[in-house]
Amino acid sequence: MKIPGIVKLDSWLAPYTTTIQERMQKLNHKMEELGKGGKLSSFANGHLFFGLHRDSGNWIFREWAPNATDIYLVGSFNNWKESPEYKFSALKNGSWELILEKDKIRHKDLYKLSMHWKGGHGERIPAYATRTVQDDETKVFSAQVWAPEQEYQWKNSSPENHQAPLVYEAHVGMATEDFRVGQFKEFREKVLPRIIKAGYNTIQLMAIQEHPYYGSFGYHVSSLFAPSSRFGEPEELKALIDEAHGAGLKVIMDLVHSHAVRNENEGLGLYDGSPFQFFHTGARREHVAWDSLCYNYSKNEVIHFLLSNIQYWQKVYQFDGFRFDGVTSMLYYDHGLNRDFTNYNMYFDGGQDEDGICYLGLANALIHENNPSALSVAEEMSGYPGLAANLSDGGLGFDYRMAMGTPDYWIKVIKERADEDWNVGEMYYELTNKRIEEKTIGYAESHDQALVGDQTIIFRLIGKEMYYSMDKLTENLIVDRGIALHKMIRLLTLATAGNGYLNFMGNEFGHPEWIDFPRLGNDWSYHYARRQWSLADNHLLRYHQLGEFDNAMIHLVSENKFFKGAYPGLFHENTSGQVLGFERGDFFFVFNFNPSSSFTDYGLNAPPSKYSVVLDTDQPEFGGQGRIDHNFTYRTLPVKNSSSHYLKLYLPARTGLVLKKEKIKGVFDTP
Repeated sequence: MKIPGIVKLDSWLAPYTTTIQERMQKLNHKMEELGKGGKLSSFANGHLFFGLHRDSGNWIFREWAPNATDIYLVGSFNNWKESPEYKFSALKNGSWELILEKDKIRHKDLYKLSMHWKGGHGERIPAYATRTVQDDETKVFSAQVWAPEQEYQWKNSSPENHQAPLVYEAHVGMATEDFRVGQFKEFREKVLPRIIKAGYNTIQLMAIQEHPYYGSFGYHVSSLFAPSSRFGEPEELKALIDEAHGAGLKVIMDLVHSHAVRNENEGLGLYDGSPFQFFHTGARREHVAWDSLCYNYSKNEVIHFLLSNIQYWQKVYQFDGFRFDGVTSMLYYDHGLNRDFTNYNMYFDGGQDEDGICYLGLANALIHENNPSALSVAEEMSGYPGLAANLSDGGLGFDYRMAMGTPDYWIKVIKERADEDWNVGEMYYELTNKRIEEKTIGYAESHDQALVGDQTIIFRLIGKEMYYSMDKLTENLIVDRGIALHKMIRLLTLATAGNGYLNFMGNEFGHPEWIDFPRLGNDWSYHYARRQWSLADNHLLRYHQLGEFDNAMIHLVSENKFFKGAYPGLFHENTSGQVLGFERGDFFFVFNFNPSSSFTDYGLNAPPSKYSVVLDTDQPEFGGQGRIDHNFTYRTLPVKNSSSHYLKLYLPARTGLVLKKEKIKGVFDTP
């Protein structure tokens, strides 16, 4: 077998060539086995066979429950009682089937399965249920027949563009300013226009798969095929995605295949009476840190279930891809909890879940088979080599890796260092350090940094002064510092990002405080589980200035196809003065992180040309002091007795600026 591409790019992987080749062979063999020489999409069709369907005017219901002895359909149509006409018949391979006349159940009827097994029985929500609802009073979940007379008619196709993703991470439920759960419809009407105006080209929707506990942020999934009904009806989710597509935006969703909720009544924990139908047995069954259950990726039936889930969301809801949650947990037997990943042996020492690794390769192959322009993003913290490399090169086939170390780095700097100790050389290294074979999405903070117990960047910078001093008439040095650094951190993170950028909704305008979902500990309050858009719309407050800066920054990057150009190239690093300069294509980025010193006629090496300022964090409309003249054209000057040129700039304290180089033909004529 030939040397894998990731080994050719990274000689440190050479000792592990055989292991990488074996992983590639395992994946190829599994693809051949499942696809039977054809396509994976022909295998990943469980949602078309299992679950509840209308067929020739009748209803047909199938479920996979190999440990069951009897199954009955119970619901609002038969007073939740077992009866012979609603009893399933056993098929082969552990499958069960029930055929009903069309008048036996109707649209919006509630139902469950009464599952029997040796030694017990219980009510279950079907594994392939496409809609579940929760009773307002009892809080009990049931499946719901969803078969409207008129199917949703799609108006727009998924964008086929391959733009670098500028991701707006959003949670529909907390996207409202009201003290309640937000809805798909109002998100489409009120929040989507904000995202479009802000210049983002990709929306990442969290918590779409049904989850019993709202406060889990959508990561303790119970019904993989059901969009959470607490946000509205299926057609309303489709309308949201459709309208986003019409505006040229891609829509991806958080996909949770790394673990599942423990619940037995709502979830799959003891679905057919067997603890190992979908999950591992013994010590590997329960995730030690997440209070959840771990899928057994060695079983073809489980692979079939999960791959069908991927294809379902792509085909039925036309999602443009996925952000895979908890990938590290899927890669290692210990979920990566007992490893520091300080050497390459940590990725190849036998502690890896080879079945989990193989599944991720299958998932990415299927995603791109269904849609070549789909986005597949990995949330992974171990630095697994080849995670976002091509399958043919020995990688796992993700399109992008989340740069998870970046927000951790910013938290460390803000918490532990005085402003005068911020090291610009270290910043540049930390923010540009990446594997050569991978594309990454950079971000200063996501939803993780806003959860209760943590703090957003703006809250770390300003603290309690946000409550009293964010109006424009109040002078406050703490607020001035926080707003200046908030903009600089985001601009530097975006400018050094590998191949894309992400922002969590509201963080762009410095949304105050944290995220805390309704729970017993806060008296089930929605106070912190919402977004106060009125703060960004109020021009008497300084939040809107941060929002305007983010708008300008994102549009500059989007309109100039920033990420299609060269990676950053460092040309100036002044650690003592805290000045950093680097280029990216035709753009020059210069940052003065010095908290007190502004520099006049500061000289930096630069290619001979003219330069104009296209964005700076000190602009008055962004809450700055307006110390940089945008009407001035900067010209490089030759260095005496040298072919080099230098650029003289005024660099105010705590300011970042972006200059664009003009293309000049012929010999450069200095002034």
